[in-house]
Amino acid sequence: MGRFLTIAASRAGVLAFVVTLASAAPAQTDTTVGMSGKVEGLVLPGPELEAKPLTDRAAPVVLRVVQVYPHGTAFRYDLEYFALEPGSYDLKDYLRRKDGSPTAGLPPIPVTAKPILPPGQIEPNQLTIDPGPRVGGYRLLLIGLGVAWGLGLVAIVLSFFFPRRRRAAAIDAKPVSLADRLRPLVEGAVAGKLSQGELAGLERGLLAYWRKRLKLEAAEPGAAIDALRRHPDAGPLLAELEGWLHRPGPAAPVDVGRLLAPYRNLPPDAVELTGAAA
Repeated sequence: MGRFLTIAASRAGVLAFVVTLASAAPAQTDTTVGMSGKVEGLVLPGPELEAKPLTDRAAPVVLRVVQVYPHGTAFRYDLEYFALEPGSYDLKDYLRRKDGSPTAGLPPIPVTAKPILPPGQIEPNQLTIDPGPRVGGYRLLLIGLGVAWGLGLVAIVLSFFFPRRRRAAAIDAKPVSLADRLRPLVEGAVAGKLSQGELAGLERGLLAYWRKRLKLEAAEPGAAIDALRRHPDAGPLLAELEGWLHRPGPAAPVDVGRLLAPYRNLPPDAVELTGAAA
């Protein structure tokens, strides 16, 4: 019996050692300002953790807990973050225990956000066009001319048979606005069907768009976000997004048309959405 207890204690010690190693040295993750970074499969000891609410206007990092999995007496996390300023950060500073207990003993979670341009450079690098391999030959030329002639003949024949349908389709075609592009995402968020990653991607795109449009790119991140929340056009949808991110599940009914009114006259590609299916 004593030998059995010794073996069990030894195995428990080995398991605790493995968990400690897995949680003590997370890999350094690099990204650039405004682009999301991920830390996946990170094992952290103690009760379950969650992201702190975004209440600090001066916080240079936005952190989301995408998934949580039980891992013995610890938990395994998939984290997503993006930085508003270049620098090195510790993601554990943006986490808290769900039960309110202290986070003492958490290992560091170092990440680095690099500037988009090298130090001292104020303009992007000049684009260079890499010429592809040359494809040619008399036979390919004849084949290409034959295919083009055949397609032209088919187009002419179809124009005689279906002129009315073609004109009707041209009349019915309406330009798609940014509001039309955002509507399924907003309706999905209200119904609680969007994932945390999709909501975060939508929030990133809108923050980047409004900061550029209102010329707040040089402003301190906390002050810029505070100004956007007070703006009559940018504020309503951004405020709802923050609520959807921190209160998962179906949201309270909202007037989707009112939220999307500032985006009706914008082109559909005015906002770059990363991580959001649009």
